[in-house]
Amino acid sequence: MSLKKETPSDVQLHMAAMRGDEVALLRVLDSGKVHVDCKDEDGTTPLILAAAGGHTYCVMELLDQGADPNSRRLTGTTPLFFAAQGGHLDVVKILIKAGASVDTPSADGGTPLFVACQGGHVKIVRELLDCGANVNAHMKDRATPVFISAQNGHRTVLSLLIQAGAEIDIKRIDGATPLWIAAQMGQDHICKVLLQNGANVDTVRCDGATPLFKAAHKGHAAVITVLLKYRPNLGQLPNGESALHAAAMFGHMTVCKQLVAAGSDVLLKNHDGLTALQLAHQQKYTSICDYLQERIRTMVARSAKAMATSGVSSTVKTMSA
Repeated sequence: MSLKKETPSDVQLHMAAMRGDEVALLRVLDSGKVHVDCKDEDGTTPLILAAAGGHTYCVMELLDQGADPNSRRLTGTTPLFFAAQGGHLDVVKILIKAGASVDTPSADGGTPLFVACQGGHVKIVRELLDCGANVNAHMKDRATPVFISAQNGHRTVLSLLIQAGAEIDIKRIDGATPLWIAAQMGQDHICKVLLQNGANVDTVRCDGATPLFKAAHKGHAAVITVLLKYRPNLGQLPNGESALHAAAMFGHMTVCKQLVAAGSDVLLKNHDGLTALQLAHQQKYTSICDYLQERIRTMVARSAKAMATSGVSSTVKTMSA
């Protein structure tokens, strides 16, 4: 029989597999009018449809009748890819036992492990890792399973990947690391796990921004709290700005206070020669302007007091001599 989806029987088989209709599936298969791996115009086979829907019995029946567990659509995706994406653990196990490759990538580089991590399917991630899935396989943009789990906030999945040897400071094409993307997304619990496992707190994306800068830009105070424990760079970054500049520019008062308390220089100028106060003034963030002006007055007063105290001390010593 042809492997192309050309006949009414082919259509019936695909529909039965997609719906999980066991009776219709057997009837069409037993008719002898179809090939078990007949494909539609996208290269989709009945097994792919059954796996995507989590239809365990249909998957088993198709495999028993010779379906290819490694059949691929034109996009390169396999039955295992769709089963992992859908969170269908039983189907994943059946396909692997039948000989499905755990690391077959899609056209853009995504593997079953990648989509399982994307969906936060912990048991499937564990199963794939136990079966030897490549923990550092990557997409065309260099994003890995650890990157996508960090982006989506899946802490348990992330921990499993790290235990399996995942690279935690690996960079995407744009220079972003798992920590950078977690900071951007406000995933403070993910940032904590990554930093506890040795992630570089000052990793720099291609645009010169660090995780602290991006968290300040987005106003993610909880992320800032985590990052500050690891002594990130509070000064001017390769992009010509500081985290305090970002917080002031976008009106994040809480973050401004966190950064100043941690030691950010309120008088530091960016590459345009502007301080955080001047940026806040441009954006008309009155409360932040008032706060930063008060910090500057306090700093000046303390400096003057210190100089006065130093002068008195020096005079005393000279008189004693």
